[in-house]
Amino acid sequence: MSASPILITGGAQRLGRHCAERLLDDGHSVIISYRRERPELETLRERGVVTLAADFSSEAGILDFIARLRAATPSLRAIIHNASDWAPDSQEADAGATFERLFRVHMQAPYLINLQCRDLLDACTEPQRDIVHITDYVVQKGSKKHAAYAATKAGLDNLTLSFAALYAPTIQVNAIAPALIMLNEGDDEAYAEKAKAKSAMQMIPGPGVVYQSLRYLLDNRYVTGATLPVDGGRHLR
Repeated sequence: MSASPILITGGAQRLGRHCAERLLDDGHSVIISYRRERPELETLRERGVVTLAADFSSEAGILDFIARLRAATPSLRAIIHNASDWAPDSQEADAGATFERLFRVHMQAPYLINLQCRDLLDACTEPQRDIVHITDYVVQKGSKKHAAYAATKAGLDNLTLSFAALYAPTIQVNAIAPALIMLNEGDDEAYAEKAKAKSAMQMIPGPGVVYQSLRYLLDNRYVTGATLPVDGGRHLR
């Protein structure tokens, strides 16, 4: 495995944490960003994960994170942009602030990290270096209740194409677009059944299916500018 670590933004819980743990199991060093302190972080730290607090809701917070990341490592094997904010639209006066926050988390943070940390990827001595954007199935169809979320995730999807062209052939840039992968706390059986009915596969698969896609991208030297759908065939319904 590479001596250079893999960065996962938003790696303290759910999908990000699962991928961090699986990468550790596969022998990789891992750095994660996290928004707030939580008990799960101590377990990751005990396994050797470098944990960096990050506030991606402002440009100053993004730039501060980049500075501390650069102080933490001289190189990176890959950057996985998983940090996300599932905020619904609002008719209140703060609607603009909500959109701005989602823009910063889903677009500006990946944009600036990709630009300012390219040299860390270049410094990796492995033959393959990767950037992976975690987008969303909703990019294809929009959302009546999460328009800002869908739009900013669509922006992240487009950044995949731009950075793939810009960084080829030395750095591969791809995206993974999941639909519902796992339930939230408080989701009841009725919600689960409704969610399963939206996909042809009629299941809630768990985070392992996303890690399989990530592993494919990290192991394949001939894929760039691609978006891998992990949605259970929602487009068939």
